[in-house]
Amino acid sequence: MAFLRNVYHLGIKELRSLRRDRVLLIFVVVAFTFMVYTAGTGGSTDLHNAPVAVVDEDQSVLSEAMVNSLQPPWFLPPDTVRMHEIDRVLDQGTHTFAIVIPSGFERDVREGRQPSIQLNIDATRMSQAFIGSNYIQQLFTTEAQEFLTAGSSRETSPLELVTRTSFNPNLDGTWFGGAMELIQQITMISIILTGAALIREREHGTIEHLMVMPLSPLEIMLAKVWANGLVILLATAISITLIIHGFLAMPVRGSILLFLAGTLVHLFSTTSIGILIATVARSMPQLGLLIFLVILPLQMLSGAMTPVETMPSAVQAIMQLAPTTHFVSLAQAILYRGADLSIVWPQFLALLGIGLVVFLFALVLFRKHLAS
Repeated sequence: MAFLRNVYHLGIKELRSLRRDRVLLIFVVVAFTFMVYTAGTGGSTDLHNAPVAVVDEDQSVLSEAMVNSLQPPWFLPPDTVRMHEIDRVLDQGTHTFAIVIPSGFERDVREGRQPSIQLNIDATRMSQAFIGSNYIQQLFTTEAQEFLTAGSSRETSPLELVTRTSFNPNLDGTWFGGAMELIQQITMISIILTGAALIREREHGTIEHLMVMPLSPLEIMLAKVWANGLVILLATAISITLIIHGFLAMPVRGSILLFLAGTLVHLFSTTSIGILIATVARSMPQLGLLIFLVILPLQMLSGAMTPVETMPSAVQAIMQLAPTTHFVSLAQAILYRGADLSIVWPQFLALLGIGLVVFLFALVLFRKHLAS
């Protein structure tokens, strides 16, 4: 009971210390509200109002149908230009795509040839260039197939591909951006809070006060873990309810309580990482630099930005040792696909195991630091 009482009162001290740090509190509020909202609304990779210039040298029914297939909200109404104007509109940046439909295009299609359409792209607009080229190819291919099969009763293929999009039928990018930003903020803020709390103790001289008290390093570490983890957990619950589900209108398929339980286990790992980094660092600037080096690979290679399966095999194997990889997998399964505990229990076990290893390693270093 004395052990639990010490951990509780030390945690209350951490919360009071955080309450007096107005800048850090504002940072936490902004991170879990404004940053999550802007990532959801402004970070969408959907094609929207891409400007297109068209040189239609064929002036046929098929070419007109292809040009008319470029419709809002993906594309702006196409502008008709001449061949010698293509370089100018691309150089000026007024158009992202310039399409040239050659003369005799419809005739060649009817006769079974494979005529080419020239697509010029301003690749400085990288996201629009990559996504838009695929959109244009699909639209033009569909129009050509419909033109060839018009008025014909025979089937061109014995198979028909029927696509059904699950979990996000409208392919709304705001659902993905907001939730993944929340996951990244959980990792980043939890490491920063616990690391800054330990550095603050050292800079203010209160760490020496704790050393002369009948307290063990384990009690000091557990107090920092539960206090800072509680702050992040409450901020996560408010963010997913108010920002994700409210303002961004993302439907949460699974249980929010199960997601918060996974967040709690993940926080055990990340707060331990914060203490580990703060034990190595000697000042707040050093802490910031070390956190920067740790957070970048944890976030970029966790699967929140790009799927883990697309990474090299060596990177995949290494990232299985990182808590963020399992937390991203757990969060996507619960929030997007409505998974329950029977599906995500391996991620829970992985997070718990990684957290225990990191916590014990941080405890050993912290004890050596206090002894020195």
